Amino acid sequence: MSQASTSRDGATRASSSSPTPPSSRRWWTLTTVALAQLMVVLDSTVVNIALPAAQTDLGFSDGDRQWIITAYSLAFGSLLLVGGRVSDLIGRKRTFIIGLIGFALASALGGAAGTFGLLVFARALQGAFGALLAPTALAVLTTTFTIPRERARAFGVFGAIAGAGGAIGLLLGGFLTQYASWRWNLYINVVIAAVAIVGAAIFVSHVTRTGPRPKLDVPGTLLVSGALFSLVYGFSNAETQGWDSPLTWGFLAAAVVLLSSFVAWQRRAEHPLLPLSIVLDRNRGAAYASVTIAGAGMFGIFLFVTYYLQTSLGYTPTKTGLAFLPMIAMLVLAAQLSTNLFVPRFGPKIMVPFGMTLGVIGMLLLTRLDLESTYAANVLPALMVLGFGMGSIMPASIQTATLGVDRGHAGVASAMVNTSQQVGGSIGTALLNTLAATAAANYVADHLPATGAVAAEAAVTGYATAYWWGAWFFAVGAVVAALLFRRRVPQADQVEPVGPASTPETPVAVR
Repeated sequence: MSQASTSRDGATRASSSSPTPPSSRRWWTLTTVALAQLMVVLDSTVVNIALPAAQTDLGFSDGDRQWIITAYSLAFGSLLLVGGRVSDLIGRKRTFIIGLIGFALASALGGAAGTFGLLVFARALQGAFGALLAPTALAVLTTTFTIPRERARAFGVFGAIAGAGGAIGLLLGGFLTQYASWRWNLYINVVIAAVAIVGAAIFVSHVTRTGPRPKLDVPGTLLVSGALFSLVYGFSNAETQGWDSPLTWGFLAAAVVLLSSFVAWQRRAEHPLLPLSIVLDRNRGAAYASVTIAGAGMFGIFLFVTYYLQTSLGYTPTKTGLAFLPMIAMLVLAAQLSTNLFVPRFGPKIMVPFGMTLGVIGMLLLTRLDLESTYAANVLPALMVLGFGMGSIMPASIQTATLGVDRGHAGVASAMVNTSQQVGGSIGTALLNTLAATAAANYVADHLPATGAVAAEAAVTGYATAYWWGAWFFAVGAVVAALLFRRRVPQADQVEPVGPASTPETPVAVR
């Protein structure tokens, strides 16, 4: 039999073994998944603006307030790979709905919290259910959209939400805090989740497993969860306690040891939590690296531009959120253009370095901000350039990160995308915040006495230092992406899947 006829037969088997729902159903599935992804992503920033009001209401100290953020990021970051694997084991629709219900209940508990301890507990629960929900949402998208053109459009929407969710969170958080209550920054998730649960029950397809059910890799789960917890906690501790803290280096060292042990175990585990073939693929490795670097730079943008607008220019929370709207618009525009026109033509090898280069330019524009700068002339151009850059990076990277992965491993491959973004955000926030604080302190020491004017100039100097380093992050990302991505990435129907032999749940794909 010829290779061509073999390919045709393989394509026929793939088609028959994975029935595709009607087109309208697929797009309703995308809407449902997009709502869930938006809820998870915006929750990482929507609470930030509410912190001062929550602190006044509940009476916790400045030293304790970091735990409102850290509790979420620790649970979310350390359990992402486990959450992705659970969706592979018990089914994506079931996991998706459980994640939505759990996230809604945790949000309601946090909104009703009367004590600091209960609020921290609720935030940790949010992170745990978010770790179940986020990779499952992407896995649903990966296994629902298999036609290349439709897949590109779907991932364009998903990538835009992944990049813009933080800015949307700032806008929504400012509005809710100023005109309602800080508690509605948590209650709003109940409303979003309720709509998404109905959509999931109706539109997300349930796939019946016909092959043997793999077992959960318990040793791998413990090793990688401990490694990710130590990594996120180490960088979070560096942000608050400094790089000279023994606790910081102790947890970072533990992360290295646990991660090395995890890799060694995955090489011989019968049912590995993360098959190494997923991350060792050159294109997927480049995509995960790009998401990590872009996440590091993006979190820095939101953090320091928000501080600049509110403390240096005197913006209200709502006005600060509105200031990010043009950035969101450019990000959405770039995401649609890149996925529908540019990525199919040029591939991620061109589009991701292009987006990273725009990130460098945008960061350099931000370094020029001072106390006399205006939004229209100085802040707006930088945000628009950065928005277009992120819209070029994220959809191409996310689509490539899950391309060609066997259905049986779609959950854990999708979890790697979220893990990369979370780890990148933790590293970027800790490093940039430390560098900014050091630069500000040095400025004050060189311009004594420390008057209010000196403190204001010191803050701007610190922000500029963070932007310079952010520009270096994006520059390294451009080089890494240009070197690692293959020149031509095959479409979804031309890729050999990663994983075990095909079953009705894991259709064959051919070159």
